[in-house]
Amino acid sequence: MAKPLRFRRSTERWTDGRVRSELLQPLQSKFGATKRRTWYKPPDAYEACRLEMDNGDTALFCWTDDVAFWMGNTETPKTLWRTEKYTFEEIPDGVADWAERELLAQLHDESPWLEAYPNISWFFLPVLLSKDGRHTSREFLKDHAAGFPDADADEALAYYEELLGRELFDDRYEMAGKLGTSEQLNLDRMRSAMSEFTVARLLDDAGHEVTPEIEVTTGHSIDFRADSNGTGRLVEVTRPRPPSRRSASSPVASIRETAETKTSGQLQAHDGGVTLFVDCSSFADDDWATLLDARPDVRHRPAVVFRARPDGSFEGYTKGSVPIGLPDGIQ
Repeated sequence: MAKPLRFRRSTERWTDGRVRSELLQPLQSKFGATKRRTWYKPPDAYEACRLEMDNGDTALFCWTDDVAFWMGNTETPKTLWRTEKYTFEEIPDGVADWAERELLAQLHDESPWLEAYPNISWFFLPVLLSKDGRHTSREFLKDHAAGFPDADADEALAYYEELLGRELFDDRYEMAGKLGTSEQLNLDRMRSAMSEFTVARLLDDAGHEVTPEIEVTTGHSIDFRADSNGTGRLVEVTRPRPPSRRSASSPVASIRETAETKTSGQLQAHDGGVTLFVDCSSFADDDWATLLDARPDVRHRPAVVFRARPDGSFEGYTKGSVPIGLPDGIQ
């Protein structure tokens, strides 16, 4: 499975002739490729081109006399195999800005509905144009309302558009990559990935500073640290599948089985100090009403069992002494 888009940097000398012989020709032989002018002005001092394949793949390449950068969602030509990979934040600003303009324009040309969501487009760009995940990631956002059941896609996307506008995450690759770059649509995994964004919004609404991927002494990573008033609390997120999509016979069994996967693994190894957030946003109204009425334990304390809606509201309950402030709606 290919990973989110990254640049490759070459420190060899490049010319237009070499671009044609070592990049265009092998891609032309395998996929059918055309070398075209870039849509936007290349970065200062660089020459640049677009390589467009008959199968819809695209690559960008820019070069000077002593350095070159490649980014593409196609097979990397052999001459670049040994080059190192870099994110947008790790290369010169001029090259990164030019490539983002090119790629965002391409994304919105291919999927015009994303143009209304500039924060989503920019944040998830390395996934939305990735080699393996460009189709499934867009399908998930549009056709499956980014994981919200019985919701309009525009409402769901507006929810995450607003969240990403808060600029909570310093490293977009770390969080965007959670959506995955698989050719196969995996709704459960993608919904679970979006739960981390939902919990980040919940914590931010409650006034906490959010830091993702906290390494702990057990060798695991905990999803978040929520900081406020000089105190940091660890948060782990899980999202049970609704009863209609699993063997569990009831909403109660569903959340308990999912939570047990966490508590018998990394949370048990950590030996306390972590608040478990159980995101039931995939549950239908009737199943969620059953949980609210019963308020069952989830075999871990402290725990927050909640459901988010695209209007920005949260509803839920807690078990144990939760050391984290929570937004209105969670009892």
